Amino acid sequence: MTLRFATPDDATRTVHVLDDTSAQTWLETQPDAERDWAQAHGFSGALGQALLLPGGDVAVIGYGNAATRARGRFHLAAGAAKLPAGTYRLATDLPPATLETEALGWLLSGYRFDRYKDQPAMGAKLVAPDGIDPARVEAIAQGEALTRTLINTPASDMGPPDLERAAQDLAHQFDATIAVITGDDLLAQNFPMIHTVGRAADRAPRLIDLTWGTTGPKLTLVGKGVCFDTGGLNLKPGASMGLMKKDMGGSAAVLGLAHMIMSTGLQVQLRVLIPAVENSVSGNAFRPQDILTSRKGLTVEINNTDAEGRLVLADALALADEGHPDLIISMATLTGAARVAVGPDLAPYYTDDGALADALETAATATADPVWRMPFHTPYEAMIEPGIADLDNAPKGGFAGSITAALFLRRFVDTAPYVHFDIYGWQPSDAPARAKGGVGQGTRAVLDALPKMLNL
Repeated sequence: MTLRFATPDDATRTVHVLDDTSAQTWLETQPDAERDWAQAHGFSGALGQALLLPGGDVAVIGYGNAATRARGRFHLAAGAAKLPAGTYRLATDLPPATLETEALGWLLSGYRFDRYKDQPAMGAKLVAPDGIDPARVEAIAQGEALTRTLINTPASDMGPPDLERAAQDLAHQFDATIAVITGDDLLAQNFPMIHTVGRAADRAPRLIDLTWGTTGPKLTLVGKGVCFDTGGLNLKPGASMGLMKKDMGGSAAVLGLAHMIMSTGLQVQLRVLIPAVENSVSGNAFRPQDILTSRKGLTVEINNTDAEGRLVLADALALADEGHPDLIISMATLTGAARVAVGPDLAPYYTDDGALADALETAATATADPVWRMPFHTPYEAMIEPGIADLDNAPKGGFAGSITAALFLRRFVDTAPYVHFDIYGWQPSDAPARAKGGVGQGTRAVLDALPKMLNL
C-alpha cells in the first residue's frame, strides 16, 4: 500500500469525467458500440457511476451535478473504486480548484488497514494529472494513511510504548530529533498531570517531544495520546468504551500532519508534543475530588476522572508555551459534546485570532477538509472555576462541554497564538476515499493554511 501515482505505460486507459448534463452529449459523439454499451448499463453521468467501454481503453466516471456533489467529497474516488484493475489517465480537464482534491481522493481509495488480515488492493491506479504537484499529493496521502493506521490499531498494539515507537520511526524517516520522558521522570521534570493520569496503567506514561527544522517560524503541534480510556474510576459503560482505542486520535492527527509538513519541506521549526498515557483503573488511580497541581502551577479539582485528556494536554501545552513558538495547534478527541454539536464529519476548532480562522476557513474549502469555528466564550470561564481550586476538569450541568474544555486548555497558553481542534477521528461508515475507521480531520486544512498563518 504505497498510495502513489502510477507510471503510464502502453496499457494506460483514458477516463472521461462526465456530469449528468454532458454525458449524453459526449456519448452521442462515440461509436455505436460504445454508446449502446453505456446506455445498456444505464450510464447517465450520475455521481459515482463508472464504466469501462468496449475495447477496454476508455472508461467513464459520472460526476453528477453541483447539488449532488455538495452532499459529499472525493467524487472521482466513488467511481474509481468500481473500475477494473489497470492504469488510468484523466482525459477531462477538471477545475484547478478541485483537481488536487479529486486526485488525492483517488489515492486515498487505495488505503487498506491490513495489519491483521489481508485486504484486496484497489485495482484502478491513477497517473498524476497535469496541473498538480504529485509529490505533494502523495505526501498528504501518506500522512493521512499514517493517521488512519495509528487510530485503527487496537490498544493491545498501540499503547504508549507503541505510540512512542511510531514517533521514533517518523523521526528516523525525516532525520528529526526526538526525546521521551517516561514514568517517574515525568515527576522529576514537572509534568505531574501526565504522570497522574497514566500512573495506574502497566505501560508507563510518557511525553514524546519531536523536533525538526532549523529555519523559519516556530510551529508546535500538541496531540492527545490517550491510548485507551476506561474512564478511570468514573468507569465508562461498555457501550461508551467500545471505540476508546481512538482516544489517541489527536496524536495520530499531529503525527500525520507532521509527516505532511516534513515530507513537503515546509520551512518551519516544527515541534510535536504528545502526552502518551492510558487511563486505567488500579489502586493508585487518581480519584474524583483529588486536586492536582499542573506544570504551570494552576490547581485542578477532579470532578470526573473521565475528563483526563485535558489534564495531559494542559502539561504539554504549558511546555509548548514556554518555548514561545509563533503558533501552537492542539488536536484531540476531547469531548462528546463536540460530536453532539457538529456530528462526526466536521472538525470543530477554537481560536481567538480572526486571521488564523480566516486562513483555516479558506483552506478547508479548498482542500475539502471541513472545519467549523467554535467560540472561546469568555463568560463561560466561571463554569470551570470550582472555588477550592483554580480549575474544574468537569463542570457540572452539562452545558457547553466542548467550549468549557477548550477554555480549560486556553488557560495553559499565555503567549503564543493558539488553535485547538476537538476532532472525532473516526469515519462511522464507508464513504468515497474514507473507509470506515480512523480518519484524519483538519490536518489537510491546516497544512494548506500554514503559509498564511505563519507568513511564509
